[in-house]
Amino acid sequence: MSPDDDSPKWFLWKQQTEDVFGPMPFSQLLQWAVDAWISPMDKVCSDGQNWVKAPMIPDLNMDFLVEADDGTFYGPTTIGAIREFYANGEIQLESIITNCKTRECKQLKDFPRQTLHVAESLQERVRELGEIILQERRLRQIAEHRVAELERALAEKA
Repeated sequence: MSPDDDSPKWFLWKQQTEDVFGPMPFSQLLQWAVDAWISPMDKVCSDGQNWVKAPMIPDLNMDFLVEADDGTFYGPTTIGAIREFYANGEIQLESIITNCKTRECKQLKDFPRQTLHVAESLQERVRELGEIILQERRLRQIAEHRVAELERALAEKA
């Protein structure tokens, strides 16, 4: 079973919900894998009968085993899922990632910079928004304090 053409003949069976999607072209299936929408337990087929776990299809590039910060493992999965784990804080730059094809193990920080670029941008944006929220809270507290002072002054004059 390989993606020899891009006709809409592929199906995805989601293990968690038991939903079946398809038929779809292999390019769509690949994009879902890249976007971390396919888990290692999900199954795919191109003939409607012979279902295999998604990581068994080499062209889906579900080649990585991720060791999460709590010591659990996830995978095999894609670079897209690794980006998502990093953006969500589930793994750190020191987390170990194993390439199941080459058996190479390395820390996430040793991956090429562009691999994490999207995740780093998201984390930076989250930090910026957090700072904005803190600043807005401080300004609100100052305004509430000022309103309380004005209400006391008004009550004293009444």
